[in-house]
Amino acid sequence: MSKHLVIVESPAKAKTISQYLGPNYVILASFGHVRDLPERTLGIDIQTTGSSRSTFTPKYSVMKDKAQVIKKLKDASKTAPTIYLATDPDREGEAIAWHIKEALNAPASKIRRVVFNEITKTAVQNAIGNARDINSHLVDAQQARRVVDRLIGYKLSPILSKKIRKGLSAGRVQSVAVKLICERELAIRAFVPQEYWVVSVDLDKNDYRLVAKLVAEGSPDRKCELGTESAASEMVTRLEQSQYHVLSIKKTKQKRNPYPPFITSTLQQDASRKLGWSAKKTMMVAQKLYEGVQIGADTIGLITYMRTDSFRVSDDALQSVRQHINDVYGPDYLPNSPNRYKTKGSAQDAHEAIRPTYLDRSPKALEAALPTDQLKLYRLIWDRFVASQMKPCEIENTAVIIEASLANHPSLYLKLTGHVVLFDGFSAVYMEGKDQDDEEESRRLPPLSEKDPLTLASVNAQQKFTQPPSRYTEATLVKELEESGIGRPSTYAPTLSTIVDRGYVEKEKKSLLPTDLGMITNEKLQEFFSGIIDI
Repeated sequence: MSKHLVIVESPAKAKTISQYLGPNYVILASFGHVRDLPERTLGIDIQTTGSSRSTFTPKYSVMKDKAQVIKKLKDASKTAPTIYLATDPDREGEAIAWHIKEALNAPASKIRRVVFNEITKTAVQNAIGNARDINSHLVDAQQARRVVDRLIGYKLSPILSKKIRKGLSAGRVQSVAVKLICERELAIRAFVPQEYWVVSVDLDKNDYRLVAKLVAEGSPDRKCELGTESAASEMVTRLEQSQYHVLSIKKTKQKRNPYPPFITSTLQQDASRKLGWSAKKTMMVAQKLYEGVQIGADTIGLITYMRTDSFRVSDDALQSVRQHINDVYGPDYLPNSPNRYKTKGSAQDAHEAIRPTYLDRSPKALEAALPTDQLKLYRLIWDRFVASQMKPCEIENTAVIIEASLANHPSLYLKLTGHVVLFDGFSAVYMEGKDQDDEEESRRLPPLSEKDPLTLASVNAQQKFTQPPSRYTEATLVKELEESGIGRPSTYAPTLSTIVDRGYVEKEKKSLLPTDLGMITNEKLQEFFSGIIDI
């Protein structure tokens, strides 16, 4: 009996899937794209037809390094009763499936498309049972993007090579990313810092040290701004002679809702903040977790597909994570119904959010099986997903206004803040990383009442200057690209690595700085092609 042929993109995925389909299937890998536009010619028909409209028909050919791959796939396809194209479940994967179909030149009746968001036995078998035709709309969408990329890159790159430096290239997304970084750098260079002073007072309450900042003069709502050392010194003198008491205490309760499960952009941002990883490294490690990791005698896909812009989660996964929360953290942490997160209107929503495939395989249980980097990212994805289905964190914030009184002078007012966590909720599992550290953290305060006297310990004045905009990091640039609708989940990592590899941008610690080459390239692109290189 002839075996059905299943074609995937990577050999790692092939190994995992082979465990789930049995002896009647042979699984082979295409190793990604098999056809592309030619390297040395435009490869797009831009001649107008009789209606004066271009057809923009691309001219594809088999890539040189894929000739042997195609031969192997063709040989296997000749006797296969069915050819299942199981490339990645996104627009790019749909296009790769179509290119494989065209390269094989097999009868259309034998070709079926299968997609799965996670590589588990149930998902793979369900996909085979629900095979469909190739979605021509998704293929055309990817082709349109590829054509635009080629038109921009092929037309602009030779100009850059000729006018600035040989070997330079322009790209639809990468050039706009460089533009954002250069514009931020220009804003930083043009920034003129303004001097200001912060005056703080150390106070004592029953041997408990309180640090309050001067905020107002004359009344609690009259803001006090100190722009010079002499103004700050005057306030220090007055505060050293003043008497202190608590004027008011305001307590407010706040709920902090959990974060949604990861999508591609937020995974890259949090891995950058918490792990110090580049977007490229994050996606490489995530790819391995998705395609399958050797655990004992089995190869197991541990996470769902990592290129996604959707917060959607399957009902089975929601049921599993709710049971996990109830068993591990208790019913107090479990909402009455699953938390639902609204996906942006511009999202493709092709498949689920990034989550663990098995809730019975915790990071703790896999410590011995996973390499360090895979374990770190798996734990990040696991914690974020579990936390996304927990109750909010409840906090009581306290704002204390302190009056400093001195005869024959208007009162001065100082403020200190603190908070108490009433219920930790989702934060028992996960807190999102921050792009910048807070200047000061809220602290827990001792019992205080209005009119309580306070004892002065010391007064401090500190000179400061207003700060320019922060340079982009990989995390903040990905966030900016996503919010501006530039690129797709699959393009963030290659865009960032490309602009660094080609010398337009360099990394200094976590910051992205334009090089001289990047600045002059952006300047010329803006001067002559601002309508193309446009956010």
